[in-house]
Amino acid sequence: MHRNTIELISPAGDWTCIHTALQAGADAVYFGAEGYNMRAASRSFAPEEFPAVVSACREHNAKAYLALNTLIYDNEIAIMRETVIAAKAAGIDAVICWDMAVIEACREQGMPFHVSTQASVSNYAALRHYAALGAAMIVLARELRLEQVRAITAAIRRDGLSVRIECFVHGAMCVAVSGRCFMSQDLFGKSANRGECLQPCRRKYRVTDTDEKFELDLGEDYVMSPKDLCAIEFIDELVEAGITGFKIEGRNRSPEYVQLTTAAYRKAIDAALAEENTTGGRQRFRKTAEALKDGLARVYNRGFSEGFYFGQPFQAWAKRYGSLGTEKKTYIGIVEKYWPKAGVAEILIHARGLHSGETLSIQGPESGLVRFDDTRFFCNEAPAEQAGKGDVVTLKCERVRKGDKVYVIEKR
Repeated sequence: MHRNTIELISPAGDWTCIHTALQAGADAVYFGAEGYNMRAASRSFAPEEFPAVVSACREHNAKAYLALNTLIYDNEIAIMRETVIAAKAAGIDAVICWDMAVIEACREQGMPFHVSTQASVSNYAALRHYAALGAAMIVLARELRLEQVRAITAAIRRDGLSVRIECFVHGAMCVAVSGRCFMSQDLFGKSANRGECLQPCRRKYRVTDTDEKFELDLGEDYVMSPKDLCAIEFIDELVEAGITGFKIEGRNRSPEYVQLTTAAYRKAIDAALAEENTTGGRQRFRKTAEALKDGLARVYNRGFSEGFYFGQPFQAWAKRYGSLGTEKKTYIGIVEKYWPKAGVAEILIHARGLHSGETLSIQGPESGLVRFDDTRFFCNEAPAEQAGKGDVVTLKCERVRKGDKVYVIEKR
């Protein structure tokens, strides 16, 4: 399969993540619109920002996909249609949706649309229905096995349908079918289908026997909190299955997560394509993928699972609340100045302090994420081993901007 037919699609919850994903090699980014975003806790983007998002993507020869993938009520349809019109005018490449009102608005405006996994497209008849409506890409239900995906892509080729298949390859898995859950709505009045899920499923629970009154803590196995999907070791099989869109979940996650997962899957996809149909290619790819998977453990994760690609997941539940990531970041300061000709940044230390050899991460809405391993810096124009609160340090680095935040990356 040719490199240009494959898309690595990365999440962008804010401007920092957009630039981070593009710099790390994403072929497309997906982001939310205000009020119609399945990740309402992420920043979301106003229609007047759409042209700037498209411009940033075009600078990296990438595409921009707008997520309008919540349920829509009657009193929201007018504003939703205005959002679709704004997306079309800005040159956004497609709208991700599943509510038929949004699909209808896209059809009226000649706006390309992708069908979200929320539609739970699990069979060829359902896919053919959405393809007949004009869907350019369909995100299949996460519950499908790889053999079922192969059968669907074979049927698409057989019938000559003009539709592409996208699947999730990394990130959070929901205990509910394709994420259609009502637990958060029932407990807190925050609907998962409106992008407001508070994830009560991820928590530790105490079960009480109503007859004997003894209690058990469900904290060793979080039986409603699945491990994260990680498909990096079998990306080559997904390519062979005819999938051409590979989506990373995580619009609520950090720039570090976006950077590392995007870069890892970029390398994995490129390696799979390079080794395709070569002698010993699969073994060489597996070795590359194993090393990349080890690196993915650094950032936010709940442990890794193959999802449903090879059948019902085995030992699929998270072992503790929160992240198993091996790294954490600590805020230490802010960029005060940057001299582009010299490639030097001036940083004011606000907290914690900095030591020579530590790993730094500088992040900003225009800069994206710049990471330094084994940092060397100057204080008072001389090489320094450490700096404390109130000190100003300088270091050589890629382009960053005044106001960018500076973090130290530490082992947990």
